[in-house]
Amino acid sequence: MPRTIGQAFNRNFLGHSPDWYKWTIIGFLILNPILFVTAGPFITGWLLIVEFIFTLAMALKCYPLPAGGLLAIEAVALGMTSPISVYHEALHNFPVIMLLIFMVAGIYFMKDLLQYTFTKILVGIHSKIILALLFCFMGAFLSAFLDALTVTAVIIAVAYGFYDVYHRYASGKRSEDSHDPRTDAGVHEENRTTLEEFRAFLRNLMMHGAVGTALGGVCTLVGEPQNLLIGHEMGWHFMDFFHMVAPVSMPVLIAGLLTCALVEKLHLFGYGAHLPESVRDILVQRAEEDESKMTYSQKASLIVQAVVSVLLIVSLALHIAEVGIIGLMIIVLLTSFTGVTEEHRIGHAFEEALPFTALLVVFFSIVAVIHDQHLFAPIINYVLALKGHVQLAAYYLANGLLSMISDNVFVATVYISETKNHFTTALGQIPDIGMTGKELMAQLTNPELVRADVLAQLPAEAAAKAHALIHQLDKLAVSINTGTNIPSVATPNGQAAFLFLLTSALAPLIRLSYGQMVKLALPYTIVMTLAGLGATWYFL
Repeated sequence: MPRTIGQAFNRNFLGHSPDWYKWTIIGFLILNPILFVTAGPFITGWLLIVEFIFTLAMALKCYPLPAGGLLAIEAVALGMTSPISVYHEALHNFPVIMLLIFMVAGIYFMKDLLQYTFTKILVGIHSKIILALLFCFMGAFLSAFLDALTVTAVIIAVAYGFYDVYHRYASGKRSEDSHDPRTDAGVHEENRTTLEEFRAFLRNLMMHGAVGTALGGVCTLVGEPQNLLIGHEMGWHFMDFFHMVAPVSMPVLIAGLLTCALVEKLHLFGYGAHLPESVRDILVQRAEEDESKMTYSQKASLIVQAVVSVLLIVSLALHIAEVGIIGLMIIVLLTSFTGVTEEHRIGHAFEEALPFTALLVVFFSIVAVIHDQHLFAPIINYVLALKGHVQLAAYYLANGLLSMISDNVFVATVYISETKNHFTTALGQIPDIGMTGKELMAQLTNPELVRADVLAQLPAEAAAKAHALIHQLDKLAVSINTGTNIPSVATPNGQAAFLFLLTSALAPLIRLSYGQMVKLALPYTIVMTLAGLGATWYFL
């Protein structure tokens, strides 16, 4: 307990984070103003990015929102960006914010169906390779429609439930007894080895599932937050987006699934851990007990969730409304027909996504600094000076490299906006178009207009030049999307679903640290990155 007010302030600052972490953040906050005055905003801006990435990397020590938020507030206070710029970044990305708030909350009410499905898979399949492939494929398929964060949340909930069941058994506790799965103090000595094997097994499945969300997330408009952002900039609907990225996303999906089978078969990079039979017996028994106790009301609820899930997929495919609005519709339908009418029960649905949504808005503050200080301008100008296949490959690799060390949403935000601005300027330089480049770009990327009709209004020579420019922009947008989605599996910094898993309550239980995630992701990173690069060069 603190004995002085000074000790109390020190203890309260960033809570239970280690002292070295607290002093590091304080050091950043002291260093930035000094560097801003002496070295200028450009150097300080790049240091700020490194510091923000540090807070993401240390997510297990302290959730990045408080520390990263302090850095963002200081950046605004120093004049590296302005409150209005932060507001405009958040407003521009409002569809992404709506997706996180409403779609993730909507899928929360489908958890029973998804958990039922994953439970059946986990206890019903004995082959680890087939189980790993199914988790990876199910993660990919579901994240293509439900968003990667939501699918990751479901897989985490299933794994957490099973871990708790066995940890209770290993500690000699009954299901009705109070129990803390975070400590092994009560675990019987004869069960400790089995518990470690079970942890390794769960680490494998969590990573296969998380990588699966990246494999499926790259394919569709709603799979990842940056997809919606890129689709919004380019005027692509759900099916447009799928067709545009398929030449790259489909080969990568196949390569990822083959990697999943290979690492399990050859026991590479920490994979190959099997579910101990004693644990399987306990989990099967618990699953059978739960199913035997299922009431007609619960069965009816599962049927409703299945019907609404089909409606969700159809709604997304037909793009009947903005993704966040579809999520809100899902909330209304599921709460109405499953009897969830109490405010506090509905409120729980928003708990998972809102901390990350707040972190995302803090992140948009860093993006505002990048925009206002033109931090990425040298990189983007260099890549834009390249031509043809080399330009596409360079875009893919540049976005991939930056996404490995930062967050793929802000890399995509910066690249698509800066690239679109460049092509808008190029359109404005075409003679005889009868409008500004900005007006022509707005029409060519308007989802309500047919692009061919817009070009048909231009003189033949101007139309040919405009078509060539917008066609190249389409390809670059795909390179940005696949570059930010595929190589970014290298670290938790780049993938929102990975960061979500790393900061979940499950990660410390199964000993899934930052380093472990990087190690387990490495084979996927190598194979998927090379497959994506090859597809970008030959198929795009």
